[in-house]
Amino acid sequence: MLLSIAIMLGAGRSVFGDVMSPVSGIQVVRLDGSAVDKRFDGIGVVNGGGATSVLLKDYPEPQRNQILDLVFKPKFGASVSALYVEIPGDGNSTQGSSPSHMHTRDDLNYFRGYTWWIMREAKQRNPKIVLDGTAWSAPGWIGNGEFWSQDAADYYVKWLQGLRDVYGMQLDAIGCRNEKGVSFDFAKRLRATLNASGFQSVKLHGFDNWPDDKFDFIKNMLSDEKLRDAIDVISAHTCVKRPASMEVQKLAAKWNKPIWDTEEHVYLKGFDCAVGIVQAFNENFIRSGATKIMNWYDIAGLYPIEPYSEDPSMLLAYWPWSGHFEVRSALWGYAHYGQFTQVGWMYLKGGCGHLASGGSYVTLKSQQNDDYSIIIETKEAKVPQRIRFEIGSNLSRKKLCNWRSNVKEQFIRQADLKPEDGVITVLVEPDSICSLSTTAGQMKGSFTNIPGARPFPFPYLETFEEYSNSKEWGYLPRYTADIADVFEITDRQDQSGKCLRQVIPVPPNSWAPEQFPYTILGNYQWDNYEVSADVLLNTGDTAGIMGRINDVGPGFRNIPKGYYLSLADDGTCRLVVIRGLKRNQAVIEGDAEQQALIKSGQGDGVGGEKLLGKVVLPNIGSNQWHNLKLCFDDITIKGLVDGVPVLSATNLLYAHGMAGLMAGAGERKLSTPYFDNVMIKGLNAPTPTPASDAFDPSPINIIPKRRGIGIQ
Repeated sequence: MLLSIAIMLGAGRSVFGDVMSPVSGIQVVRLDGSAVDKRFDGIGVVNGGGATSVLLKDYPEPQRNQILDLVFKPKFGASVSALYVEIPGDGNSTQGSSPSHMHTRDDLNYFRGYTWWIMREAKQRNPKIVLDGTAWSAPGWIGNGEFWSQDAADYYVKWLQGLRDVYGMQLDAIGCRNEKGVSFDFAKRLRATLNASGFQSVKLHGFDNWPDDKFDFIKNMLSDEKLRDAIDVISAHTCVKRPASMEVQKLAAKWNKPIWDTEEHVYLKGFDCAVGIVQAFNENFIRSGATKIMNWYDIAGLYPIEPYSEDPSMLLAYWPWSGHFEVRSALWGYAHYGQFTQVGWMYLKGGCGHLASGGSYVTLKSQQNDDYSIIIETKEAKVPQRIRFEIGSNLSRKKLCNWRSNVKEQFIRQADLKPEDGVITVLVEPDSICSLSTTAGQMKGSFTNIPGARPFPFPYLETFEEYSNSKEWGYLPRYTADIADVFEITDRQDQSGKCLRQVIPVPPNSWAPEQFPYTILGNYQWDNYEVSADVLLNTGDTAGIMGRINDVGPGFRNIPKGYYLSLADDGTCRLVVIRGLKRNQAVIEGDAEQQALIKSGQGDGVGGEKLLGKVVLPNIGSNQWHNLKLCFDDITIKGLVDGVPVLSATNLLYAHGMAGLMAGAGERKLSTPYFDNVMIKGLNAPTPTPASDAFDPSPINIIPKRRGIGIQ
């Protein structure tokens, strides 16, 4: 047993079953319910900073609802009290990209993507959850490429209007932009625009950066009254590793502005992640005075080859085609806070601090009654420790429920603790979590009969015909994960059905820019197979199909590892191995033309690629459908156009990997081609049945109409 009422033994030792453990001296903590400190603004998760949950939308029921219950339902699973979303902006933001509500200045659509749906599902489960958001990436038209502009302020307001008018929700707070420096003029401009547009109650936080100088803007607030009035919340990232100084904390208190950690990172495995999360929540308040702490990120609904695909999420949702999902120990770290606290409770002075032999504790009290909770972690402890809590005025004398976690088992209820003469004494083992509370109703939520994991369906044919009302699906087909820019369901130009199109017309202001637009799907273990698609090129377009994709990298001009076959509207067809290097990091091997371009300074989009073959085909032009096919047979790679072999090469670099679609081929001018009849099958195998025949997930955009705006 890790946590229990202490058993006093004369030699300063404690018995746990049959095991004798040395115990440090007793530590006394006096709790006074009238000595309230700062207001607790919540703990929670970031959904975004990449397309973190793109595959979640594709899960069948009941598993999709079960996953959402485990994250958001009160007193059931993680039960987070705050949700922080990326306001989607078309560009890569670490793991991928999500579609904006305004691809262009004259465009407006409140049904793209899944972020609206995630927020709605969270709010339906917990109406008290607090909502926050900001942009990572943004469309390139904003400020003609300069984000800090009136365009960006208006863009934010348009998003807020859609959230309110279509979905009946409002953000509690909004950030200036994620990890992109500071702009004092923009903070003032955004505050004024919010106020003028009816969003006076939406708090503005800034500036959400992570380096050592992340709080330096505070000194400007000393002398700039308009800046001080504009920023309601002092916010930054990683406030455990780089805490707010006492000077910053004193100024924030003087101005009555809370400090928030809007992106904490706990990149750990197993139970180490769970206890690390509780440690981060405790230490954020103890060291930085932070009263809202958001961890990046929540649900890993993405492909395992994407960056940060497991750590630090609380739940793995890699398998929508099977309904399988897996809960990580990390989820129960959130539960130790989420099921025992509520936004609006108060930290207690004297009830928060460090344990003498390692670890920390935080005490929070309700403002409505005398309920309270104590949350303890001992991640850094080496020996068991005895803590005596002396319960003072304005605190309940009820029994305290006692929930604990350790490496062997998580979130297990122990015997309740009843105060005796206003005192409870607990014993805590190293590397454990304990939540004590006078509240009730906590539970370890779980589901039986979760389907087993199965690999991506093979063979696979996607015709897009099942998406007759594409807005019901957020314009996104199931199983594709956009890594850069946006591939949306649309009508074919010949009006003969649905297809997929890369829709971003100008390069986005990407938080983590990629080499070219592409989307992925499939199974990393695929080795010998064919991938094909019909493509239609607009004037000046290039389109391609990809195979044996091994890695996609975290943006920042990275290109994936794998192969592609591309076709331009002038007939140029290329077979390329892409080696995952950054732009211009390596000269292309065996391509004298491209080597010359690099040496002359004219080739800036080709680093890390090796040309395996190139041919110019006749009778290729714009506004024509052509079929591209890549065949992988051990080390032999063949490219076919309209069923005719045109390129062949041998290459040993990649033996397996996923499939994908791409637009453009290393150039910064974007292409917006169309794709249809995406097929992955065995070499020379017959055409499979369309995937629509087994279509299972429910639409994500069936919502009531509000103010005349709704799904038609």
